[in-house]
Amino acid sequence: MSTSARYRPITVERLVSELADRVADLAAHRRWSRVLIDGADTATDTEALADALVDPLRVRGHEVLRVSARDFLRPASLRFERGRHDPDVRYEDWLDVAALRREVLGPLEESGAGEVLPALWDTTRDRAFRLSRTRLPDGGVVVLDGELLLGRGLPAELAVHLWLSPAALRRRLPEDVKWALPAYARYDAEVRPAELADVVVRMDNPEHPALREG
Repeated sequence: MSTSARYRPITVERLVSELADRVADLAAHRRWSRVLIDGADTATDTEALADALVDPLRVRGHEVLRVSARDFLRPASLRFERGRHDPDVRYEDWLDVAALRREVLGPLEESGAGEVLPALWDTTRDRAFRLSRTRLPDGGVVVLDGELLLGRGLPAELAVHLWLSPAALRRRLPEDVKWALPAYARYDAEVRPAELADVVVRMDNPEHPALREG
């Protein structure tokens, strides 16, 4: 993360409003728009921010489909083939990137059919959801949240990264998830998500975020 970047404190409400304005501006000029909300699972609440965008975007005239990367993880037999606590496997192989691109993001290319599969794999029951595809109307937006999303070639019109300092990440990760810390360290070192993202939000204090300027 660049030490020269400037951040301004912002309320959560104002953050949601500014993001909704930016997404709506994008969506006004495209058939469909894809937004990624990226951050460490269980440490940054990507789900809450993604959910909070739904109503403001609808008020601004854009239908929204919420998708979670957690519903596009690989089956347990593949995720846990080398044990349940392997950070390299979590980093490299937990997410079914090809399925996410094929079923969600690819169909929303300008020439796509606009038919999206909202969820693929139920990790609780470890079986397919078997849902029908959803047709996103023109002007619609898909908001996808999850972890370790950037640097994988996932197409999107806007990528938001919720950034935590290493100390805050360690502090906010539950004890039973701290084994994943090396995966997040690799992500920061190899992908540099704060440099790839269009929007970066510092979340060391989730009640008092700070938005990168510029």
